[in-house]
Amino acid sequence: MNTMTMAEARAHDRKRWLWPMGFGIIMIVAALALTGWITGQTWLIFAGPIVVYGVVPVLDLLIGKDSTNPPERVLDILEDDPFYRYSTYIYVVVQLILFVAVCAIVGTQDLTFWQWLGFVSTIGMLSGVSINTAHELGHKNTAVESWLAKIALAPVAYGHFYTEHNRGHHKNVATPHDPASARMGEPFWRFLVRTAGGSARSALDIEKRRMARKNRSFWSVHNEVLQSWGMTIVLWGALMFAFGIELLPFLVLQAIIGASLLEAVNYAEHYGLLRKKLESGRYERCQPEHSWNNDHIVTNIMLFHLQRHSDHHAHPTRRYQSLRHFDEAPQLPTGYAGMIVLAYFPPLWYRVMDKRVVAHYDGDLRRANLQPEKRERLLAKYPPPHAPADASA
Repeated sequence: MNTMTMAEARAHDRKRWLWPMGFGIIMIVAALALTGWITGQTWLIFAGPIVVYGVVPVLDLLIGKDSTNPPERVLDILEDDPFYRYSTYIYVVVQLILFVAVCAIVGTQDLTFWQWLGFVSTIGMLSGVSINTAHELGHKNTAVESWLAKIALAPVAYGHFYTEHNRGHHKNVATPHDPASARMGEPFWRFLVRTAGGSARSALDIEKRRMARKNRSFWSVHNEVLQSWGMTIVLWGALMFAFGIELLPFLVLQAIIGASLLEAVNYAEHYGLLRKKLESGRYERCQPEHSWNNDHIVTNIMLFHLQRHSDHHAHPTRRYQSLRHFDEAPQLPTGYAGMIVLAYFPPLWYRVMDKRVVAHYDGDLRRANLQPEKRERLLAKYPPPHAPADASA
């Protein structure tokens, strides 16, 4: 490889120097929250939800999209460029430092209720965003990145995501068997309960079978779910030992906020999409049309190109800088940050998204992933082509 080739590859990544803003954004959020605490401007301590729910969606709309793809000839070069890996490594270190620092404040300082709530909501948002960095790292085939992924998941107590996402979700995505694929007509709050419990059960079952294949006990130190949960126990235990047992409610609530933020993204990624079941009983291979995509720049920077989700499912180990836009993939109307806000209000979500699912399947919802008890109602509301409309609808 020569320097001109590397330079050419880098020139094709228009967002190259923006990627460090992944950890830059969380530093800005933390700085705002700390400033609010020091100056008594309590509203600033809520910088996490303000930025995630307000600033980022607005910036997405103002700044717009980038749908350009790097040429095939430079993909391998981009993959080998350590600059991109270091951005994710630094993110994990920065997030862990900020997490411990906020825990120290909460555990040792006399905070008002609103200050406490501000810190828990902000660190919960940052913990949720850090799950995405764990997602990026967890797909890579290096020991360093695998362990960094588990470390990033430790604060939010969602270590089973590492196992279930890689070995469960990617196998069952866009099928009724996947707890992380939302069904059309399924409200987010119901999905949240289903996916949280289903993902944990799936991860435990996956590791139970993997340990059995290796003739090891489920309680083996090699069980990656137990490894990840153990890291949370050690981290939380150390923090409570250092800063007081009173820290426990803070730790639990920020973890719930962080996990729900991740699951709101999961809700948007495959809502209503369904892979066709073949005569063999298996499902067709996952294609670009089985993931909702979006190219709004700001959320893609914050989430390391997660919104180019179709290419991620086609090439799970491909690094974020090399992920491509597909014209044939269904597109969300705005970035994930804006879609999360919509997800919290099911009637608004249905108004925006259901017509897009219908259009994606050319009006035939029999091809979509529908909430079972709402199936007949949805088919009556959106009759398949050449089917008579329900006179009572």
